[in-house]
Amino acid sequence: MTSSFEFPTHPARLSDAERDKALKVLRDGVALGRLSHDTFIRRMELALAARRRDELAALTADLPRESRMSRLVFGTVGAVSGFGVRLRTAWRAERLPKLLLPHPGSGYPLRIGRDPACGLRLHHETVSRVHAELVRQGGLWILRDLGSTNGTTVNGRRVIGAVVVQEGDQIGFGRMAFRLAAG
Repeated sequence: MTSSFEFPTHPARLSDAERDKALKVLRDGVALGRLSHDTFIRRMELALAARRRDELAALTADLPRESRMSRLVFGTVGAVSGFGVRLRTAWRAERLPKLLLPHPGSGYPLRIGRDPACGLRLHHETVSRVHAELVRQGGLWILRDLGSTNGTTVNGRRVIGAVVVQEGDQIGFGRMAFRLAAG
């Protein structure tokens, strides 16, 4: 008498690499104008929640895939242009005025803006009255945009809400830029 054991099989779990490829295809679809922002956000949420490969495939089926040659060309162009951006950023960083981080023991946030009540008062038309605040929390420096009109940036990226910053970061308030330095 032979007995056969059959075990139920389940589809293989998606790897992070597969999910990242699908997300890249979706990002490229937005960049090429093939997807609206809302469609991109919805598909990205679905991709992050997907459990099977066919679910990911359905999300990217209507988007073109890059050929090996176009990946090579775009990668080379990206690397060359990225070098120029890094070079300009490094050159500019050394010329930026320093913004000294407050003493960590103060416990109070440093408000930044045009308002006379701000701890760091900046006189520039692109800086809001109460633009941002810098506070020490749990051993980290947190920069929070306070709903400014012209935005707050860290290393060239716009701050939405709050972000951790450290010495050497380039921060911008409107069109005014600084490099963070320890006191």
